Amino acid sequence: MRAPELITLERGRVRLEPFGPQHDAALLEAAQDDDVWRWLPVTRPQATADIARMRDTHPGQPWAVVVDDQPAGCTSYLDVDTGIGGLEIGSTWYRKNLWATEVNPTCKLLLLSYAFDNLGAARVTLKTDALNTRSQAAINKLGCQYDGTLRHNRLRADGTVRDTAYFSMLAAEWPSAKRRLAARADR
Repeated sequence: MRAPELITLERGRVRLEPFGPQHDAALLEAAQDDDVWRWLPVTRPQATADIARMRDTHPGQPWAVVVDDQPAGCTSYLDVDTGIGGLEIGSTWYRKNLWATEVNPTCKLLLLSYAFDNLGAARVTLKTDALNTRSQAAINKLGCQYDGTLRHNRLRADGTVRDTAYFSMLAAEWPSAKRRLAARADR
């Protein structure tokens, strides 16, 4: 597998752009609903400096999710391992009014296509809080398989302990998932 680069990925009204300072103010506005942050391991940003800090200390490769030319969330590649051919898609959040729309399937189609079709990934991992049933349902709809739950895995932003549900997709599963995701992205 080749190492990913932060490039712009686009389909329809959704564009993934390398996350830069030009996105900070709009992303702060997009991040103001507490529900967006309920299951994330960080607290809701209160100022553009918080968005900048999220970007500058990000452990992976972050993209700004731009919908209809407006920054509306973030997503990332994390834990890239070119030796085994694996990476994680995570740190994903969107403005709440975009939940249950074509935005998530489109973002995942772009990221999975880049991983499998361009980089030669063998496996892509997604994970979420074991209590976040909405996110788990969305991951299942992508065509990912449930791998298991890592108990007592990390702290939530509120200090409670989180169990993490792991999901993955293998390269052999990608062609059929790609067709289904493309249909959902184009609805």
